[in-house]
Amino acid sequence: MRRARVIVASCLFGALAGVAAAQEQEPVSATAAAARQDPAIKALVDRLDLEKYKATIKGLTQFGDRRQGTDRNRAALNWIEAQLKSYGCTNTERITYTYPSAAASDPNAPARGTGAGRGGRGRGGETGPAGSPAGSDTRRGREGGSTQFGPRSRTGVYQPDAPNAASLDPRLQALNAQPTTPGERQDVYCTKIGTTHPEEMYIIGGHMDGLGWGEAANDDGSGTALVMEVARVLSSPDVQTERSIRFVLWNNEETGLNGAWAYVNQRKDLQGKEEPAGSKKYPEPKWLGMIQHDMMMWDHGMPGPDGKVSPEQRPEADVNIEFQMNSKMAEGSQKLAWIFKAANDRYATDYPATVGPHMTNTDSTPFMNVVPAISLRENERGMQIGAGWDPNWHQPSDVFATYSDKDFRLGLNAAQTTLAAIAELSGVTLKK
Repeated sequence: MRRARVIVASCLFGALAGVAAAQEQEPVSATAAAARQDPAIKALVDRLDLEKYKATIKGLTQFGDRRQGTDRNRAALNWIEAQLKSYGCTNTERITYTYPSAAASDPNAPARGTGAGRGGRGRGGETGPAGSPAGSDTRRGREGGSTQFGPRSRTGVYQPDAPNAASLDPRLQALNAQPTTPGERQDVYCTKIGTTHPEEMYIIGGHMDGLGWGEAANDDGSGTALVMEVARVLSSPDVQTERSIRFVLWNNEETGLNGAWAYVNQRKDLQGKEEPAGSKKYPEPKWLGMIQHDMMMWDHGMPGPDGKVSPEQRPEADVNIEFQMNSKMAEGSQKLAWIFKAANDRYATDYPATVGPHMTNTDSTPFMNVVPAISLRENERGMQIGAGWDPNWHQPSDVFATYSDKDFRLGLNAAQTTLAAIAELSGVTLKK
């Protein structure tokens, strides 16, 4: 046992040392970054636009918090699908599953009881199968990366019967009034088909559901809009990629990553299989990497002595890129993370990126032991958001009007990072 601990400690130290050393490198100057840019990738990154990104987030907020199992959630899915088709990503499909069900859960998670469970209501704020707190085990349990920090201030979801309910905007109260009910759920996705390697694929995701009686603008309208904007640019008729790219908008993230688990459970064994035989068509190409986007816009720093967070984006805000160091695919995931960091150095216009080893509590978790997987976020959620750095998390204040252009631009810089990295990885070319 002691020898095993020494080996684990040595590996842990080595991984952290590598991350620290890489992050201490001198920042790349604008001139040096420009010299290293690929003209085709730069042209694609330039097609991203702050106002279009904001407009997509604004479009999502018309459906309120988009809580799973409601009409507003289903209407948002229809709207997302229509938008993807309008971009030229016309081969839209859906994954259908039932919630709650074992088929939409981690098959290796320990059985959960019918009681309140540890810590009462889970971080997701909804009740999961058998009355257990959604997320308490699936999202914070055996493989979560940052659970050692724990909640240090209010982190629960807003409840309409809470003492401060009178302050809730009547418009939002009416918009979000319908409660969730068990039953059929869906994820929606579309695919950019590779020209030379259609049997291989990168997956780009964000979760479209939210909660909190607001508009879920940051969690996760910001990540959903990012995926949609990257899909818009790469679906242009003059864009070709050697490998396929799938754009997925997950459902049921807030209840325990159930939409992502349903996708993995249904489709991981279908990878790379030609259907029909000889057609050169692959309904589920082999997964090369999974990149998740969750809460892209808020990096305002820690609360001050008065417990309040600054309303201004902090100057040192960054695009955080996380991999999970104790996952089975940690080595490949870390390499993927550094590729995204390099893409940020070359193509992002405002905010730098940092790499961290604690990916947790988002839809990349179901993939992390199967394929290299990373998550892009505004900071390390386990340590910072869970400690009260984001006062809008799962609250009615998570509305479009809360955020400034500095916040939206942080999300746009994450989009620039992902678009540039995935364009390089997939082998993008522009037709003349």
